[in-house]
Amino acid sequence: MTESEYIREIERLKKEKNAIIMAHYYQPNKIQEIADFIGDSLALAQQAAKTDAAIIVLCGVHFMGETAKIICPQKKVFVPDLSAGCSLADSINANDLKSFKEENPDYLVVSYVNTSAEVKALTDICVTSSNARKIIDMLPQDEKILFCPDRNLGSYINSVTGRNMRLWNGACHVHERFSVEALIEYKRKYPNAKVLAHPECKAALIKLADIVGSTQALLNYAKNSNEKEFLVATESGIIFEMKRACPNKNFIPIPPEISELTDEKGNIIPCVCNECNYMRLTTLEKVYRCLLDGVGEIKVDKEVSKAALSCIKKMLEMSK
Repeated sequence: MTESEYIREIERLKKEKNAIIMAHYYQPNKIQEIADFIGDSLALAQQAAKTDAAIIVLCGVHFMGETAKIICPQKKVFVPDLSAGCSLADSINANDLKSFKEENPDYLVVSYVNTSAEVKALTDICVTSSNARKIIDMLPQDEKILFCPDRNLGSYINSVTGRNMRLWNGACHVHERFSVEALIEYKRKYPNAKVLAHPECKAALIKLADIVGSTQALLNYAKNSNEKEFLVATESGIIFEMKRACPNKNFIPIPPEISELTDEKGNIIPCVCNECNYMRLTTLEKVYRCLLDGVGEIKVDKEVSKAALSCIKKMLEMSK
């Protein structure tokens, strides 16, 4: 089928099956265009909790689909490509976290939403980049906290809250590879541009940023700012929505440290893209197959889901 035919069929099937398409800001442009709702991890979880749709097609990665299924166990939840993983979620497993808890029973476990259902089942409170600082600030100052799995986000939260949380040694493969040297060069080239950075970035890059925040926070700043030019250090998918919301402003993506593109002679081609290869697995055809054939349905063990729901509920309550 052609692109327009896929879009037409997706719209027909949505109405026929009472389905909603939710997409993360890092999804490909065409997927964001067909989505009924676009947001960051917190917004997607909140939307899943209140939607009346019988079917959720969550265009994102696997842990996002699991989160939606845990919140809405009675609904059918699909992720267009079940192999769409996450380097952060892969950096921690339930067995290792269980061992830590057994050895350190006095620690409160705060887990980033970028984790598996099994890890969430062992977690006391779940957070996203949108609400991590707010939630940590709500906890007693003398609370012993294990923050997992993102060492960069955890380090940033420590720096702005004065905490000394113990950090798991995980990182996002996209945000970890932004080039500090390139950012310095771009700041010289665009002296009036504001630097927008996600807290999953390395500390050296965050120090050069004007605004540090979640994808939603960075988008909101761009919308409300009188500035006209921005250097963006987060997954480049957000720039589509930034340009759509602010067509008269200029958004320049910061490149990764190493370009993965080469010419026919093997020479590296300079590249300004820094994309999550997992997020880019979603296609119109895969969304169509979810709705037509039920491909990509998320399944979560009932006991795991019940245990994991507790930390997600705490997050949603504390985020109000």
